[in-house]
Amino acid sequence: MMSNNENEDDIVVVNPNNPESPALHFEILGEWNRARASKLTLPHATCNTPIFMPVGTQGTIKGLTSEQIKELNCGIILGNTYHLGNRPGIDVMNKVGGLHKFMNYNGNILTDSGGFQMVSLLKLAHITEEGVKFKSPHDGTEMMLTPEESMRVQNAIGADIMMALDDVVHSTTTGERLEEAMYRTLRWIDRCIEAHKRPKVQNLFGIVQGGLNADLRSICLREMKKRTQLPGFAIGGLSGGESKDKFWRIVEQCTRPLDQETGIEEGLPRNKPRYLMGVGYAVDLVVCTSLGVDMFDCVVSRVS
Repeated sequence: MMSNNENEDDIVVVNPNNPESPALHFEILGEWNRARASKLTLPHATCNTPIFMPVGTQGTIKGLTSEQIKELNCGIILGNTYHLGNRPGIDVMNKVGGLHKFMNYNGNILTDSGGFQMVSLLKLAHITEEGVKFKSPHDGTEMMLTPEESMRVQNAIGADIMMALDDVVHSTTTGERLEEAMYRTLRWIDRCIEAHKRPKVQNLFGIVQGGLNADLRSICLREMKKRTQLPGFAIGGLSGGESKDKFWRIVEQCTRPLDQETGIEEGLPRNKPRYLMGVGYAVDLVVCTSLGVDMFDCVVSRVS
């Protein structure tokens, strides 16, 4: 498996027979209705899905050392692009050879793009077509996070899976702002794909947005799947206070299988991993796994 300071030409490609996803191999081992058990191979390790990924926002899971994280065999842990780009910053990431070296951790890492901070730090953020201008909660300095900058930071971090920068709104948002965010997410995914410099050793996942609006979700699903070079997809913008009934209906829509009569696959592709962002309560893990979701994350496990 790779280390971040290796030359890309010296790295063994995970999936050489698939130029669309050379850094990822996803094998479904068994299925029951929509639920599936799979093997996910990434540049640093192979793990089994369904998988819950603990959150280590700034390169650490609170209360655990890197050695303890290794012993727990988490499979994949999360870092956050906004926070890591702010502190310690991209210069440090480049000097130490990425987050794996910074943490002394040789397992898989997934980095959020910084999009969620548009909700969690909304009072400190100004969102435009160019990107998001944040004011640091630490010292008040400004940081402009564009799709290109998000990719630059995540390429420096060296995460096995990078998330595209999306325009995130609260899950109960309706009207013009929700529609604007969904279409902007589609425009930004193309900028992320163009700016991603290490596709042989890092995976870029697209994110389906659209809130609780089934029509907008349908549009985003259809358009996002056209980006066939993406090795995986996420369902974003949920678990923000909406009712379980509405939340699960959107997950069901996003994982809807191929209709044998029409030949239409309305949901995300069966042959690629599906990641439900920000979800970690036990009942949600059970329900959404049964609907065909493979990957989950949430801060609830570290703060409860």
